[in-house]
Amino acid sequence: MARLMSMAVIVVVLAAMMHYSAAQTEHVVGDSTGWTVPQGGAATYTSWASGKQFVVGDTLVFNFATNAHDVAELSKESFDACDFSSTIGSIITTGPANITLATAGNHYYVCTIGSHCTSGQKLAISVSATPGASPPSSSTAPPPPSQGGDSSSSTVFASVFVSLVSLVMSFFL
Repeated sequence: MARLMSMAVIVVVLAAMMHYSAAQTEHVVGDSTGWTVPQGGAATYTSWASGKQFVVGDTLVFNFATNAHDVAELSKESFDACDFSSTIGSIITTGPANITLATAGNHYYVCTIGSHCTSGQKLAISVSATPGASPPSSSTAPPPPSQGGDSSSSTVFASVFVSLVSLVMSFFL
């Protein structure tokens, strides 16, 4: 009986861990391009974001060299104008920068160095409260998600989870 109870506890704990991990994704902004002045202008980061689903709890990883770039969150109006006079929170100057998405809605990020923002080093994303949920309505609909290379640890975690469950089950069977 104690053996069965132990197995049940282990399965519940592993299931909770999988749910928690699967709900959080690490998005490397720009993938291999990183956080830099893009050759393709602002369309580079717009295109990158269009293939992603962002959920509260996810993390954005801005890969950049310290002193070459930074990251600031702005309002939509400030984002559109590349106006850095009223940032939301502190400007992050040390790379790489990890930002956990804490609220649903639209979020706007820029580099405040030189003319980087006006040259296209800016990112606008819509964040949903839960996976599969629509973000709060905005004036324009986001493009449909595309298939492809999201920088995510969820697949690796799922593989490890299945291996652990198999290992645990082998002890009890």
